[in-house]
Amino acid sequence: MLEARYRTARALPLGRTDAPAPAGAGLPAPAGAGLLIRPAAAEARFSLRLRGPLVAAAGLPLDRPINTVSGDETRWIARLGPDEWLIGAAETDADILAAAAIADLAGRAHALVDVSHRNVGIDVRGAAAAIALNAGCPLDLGDAAFPAGSATRTLFGKAEIVLIRRPGPVPAYRVECWRSFATYVYGLLQEAAFGVGPLERAAAR
Repeated sequence: MLEARYRTARALPLGRTDAPAPAGAGLPAPAGAGLLIRPAAAEARFSLRLRGPLVAAAGLPLDRPINTVSGDETRWIARLGPDEWLIGAAETDADILAAAAIADLAGRAHALVDVSHRNVGIDVRGAAAAIALNAGCPLDLGDAAFPAGSATRTLFGKAEIVLIRRPGPVPAYRVECWRSFATYVYGLLQEAAFGVGPLERAAAR
């Protein structure tokens, strides 16, 4: 019963199936122009703490520099500290990924915790993405300071988040926050979008 509730919450991270689009949503815009803000699709997420060196677990690299993200949109791992990682994957791969990680970590002091019910992801993409994020985030998000492949803990407004910048020709960010802050973070991003540029789309999945 509880797991069924969690799975429903993952699929509807902001508690609704649709959200009204602000004025201008749906207007055509050049590829990469404007701004897209939307809740991420349902995903499994794991918090990993590990002591001691290990190159990889479940096929994901653990030896990359701190504050970087590896992988792609279907399976990724962000190193947030010397012994801390946040892992994301398709919800359908949750059990497979967990089993593979546990097998690779056997015999080592570690903690692998499923935090899928705790976290919500919000994708922010487009030429104006950094401007919208800087409405609530104090970090320098320029290419030199926060290039593609970066990941870090920071604040957005009054909420603690994990901010990830994905590789690609169009600026694309993932905001990971606790579910209890999701509506606040999403609403603040929507407010920041006004006056920034043409909004490609702003509807919850």
